[in-house]
Amino acid sequence: MFLSVFDVFKIGVGPSSSHTMGPMSAANRFLDLIVSNEWPRPAGSHVSAIKASLHGSLAFTGVGHGTGRAVILGLMGEAPNTVDPDRMDDVIEQVERSGRITPPGHPGYDFQPATDLIFDKKQPLPGHANGMSFSAFDKDGRLLLKRIYYSIGGGFVVTDTELEAMRGQKNAPAAKVPYPFSTAKQMLEMARASGLSIADMKRANELTRMSEEELDRGLDEIWSAMSGCIDRGLKVDGIMPGGLKVRRRAKSIYEKLTNDARSNRLNPVLANDWLSVYAMAVNEENAGGGRVVTAPTNGAAGVIPASIRYFLHFHDDATIKDVRTFLLTAAAVGGIIKHNASISGAEVGCQGEVGSAAAMAAAGLAAVMDGTPEQIENAAEIALEHHLGMTCDPVAGLVQVPCIERNALGAVKAVTAASLAIKGDGSHFVPLDAAIETMRQTGNDMSEKYKETSTGGLAVNVVEC
Repeated sequence: MFLSVFDVFKIGVGPSSSHTMGPMSAANRFLDLIVSNEWPRPAGSHVSAIKASLHGSLAFTGVGHGTGRAVILGLMGEAPNTVDPDRMDDVIEQVERSGRITPPGHPGYDFQPATDLIFDKKQPLPGHANGMSFSAFDKDGRLLLKRIYYSIGGGFVVTDTELEAMRGQKNAPAAKVPYPFSTAKQMLEMARASGLSIADMKRANELTRMSEEELDRGLDEIWSAMSGCIDRGLKVDGIMPGGLKVRRRAKSIYEKLTNDARSNRLNPVLANDWLSVYAMAVNEENAGGGRVVTAPTNGAAGVIPASIRYFLHFHDDATIKDVRTFLLTAAAVGGIIKHNASISGAEVGCQGEVGSAAAMAAAGLAAVMDGTPEQIENAAEIALEHHLGMTCDPVAGLVQVPCIERNALGAVKAVTAASLAIKGDGSHFVPLDAAIETMRQTGNDMSEKYKETSTGGLAVNVVEC
């Protein structure tokens, strides 16, 4: 099994990797398909109009997550990693005013958002909770082409046929990389046999696809985007969009912490305070539709950047090499979780998002604290185990409550897990693979009300109160 560090960490925009970045990418893929020769185009026919429908969790919480906006932006040729957040409103307004989408390289198509973009809450698609379909019609309204896509978490998008193929590859031959571990057990066995760290094995796998310089440059770009997101979040205040009137708090907390530092007053929870404000800064930016990095998702984007900034803040000898080690180790653990369970809140609840992020962050932090592979695996297991069963029940379908504070607490758990693991010898009762399998089973058993549909939990009780 091989999942690149750049598949796990993708630069995009908020508020959701599965509900914003995924649908935008799916729209991009449908545009590419229209102009390709990969479908049986009837002689003399031309695409004149496009329609789209959202299903399952995308339909239930798509408004709060900006899914409809993401589809429109994607159909205008905008991509998650390059779209300008400051231009998005203008692009949406242009389509709504004209009733046309005009992506570069295309002739333009009829598309009325009010009628051609359907939030279908009655008919889920069978492959995944985050399903969507795109259809192309000729000038007489005849259907020429239809494709179903699934946004499976972390910005990953697959067609229905690709999803089936993925599920059939669980027992497929290992990828052609030096260290093709697909479980934590295999990862530890390969580390013992090779004498390499988890980060070094991950690096060796990545170098089969790119040069050392490309890898390091890419890792530095990921951290730069994460760090920039923290910095922006610490400078902005005001009310976040969406109607809940939730106020940004990271800026005011940051200012208090900075003032306290000048006074030299003793603060026994100082590290937790900094961790929390860094994570909240990221997820407030995400809630506002700013530029973030999936880590492994947008909803859980604050845990890993906060943990890295914490390490840089409190460890004077930390270097950019440590950041690369952190990201490689975290990606190794994230790949195992995604392969054997899920990182999608719509599939397994928030245990798959913040829980996975905390496990990845704990592993990365243990690695840069000179932990052994066994201690790193232990750190990841502790962090994941204590997120098991966590539901995804965002109030009003917005990635704000409880998501922002949940990232702060996820970062605190990650650091605590790494610290506990480093103080041990690596031996522990519950293996990481068992925690991952438990998460998968728990997610399968969890009611759909608690899997990013906003039909249960806090999403209904806060409103009722």
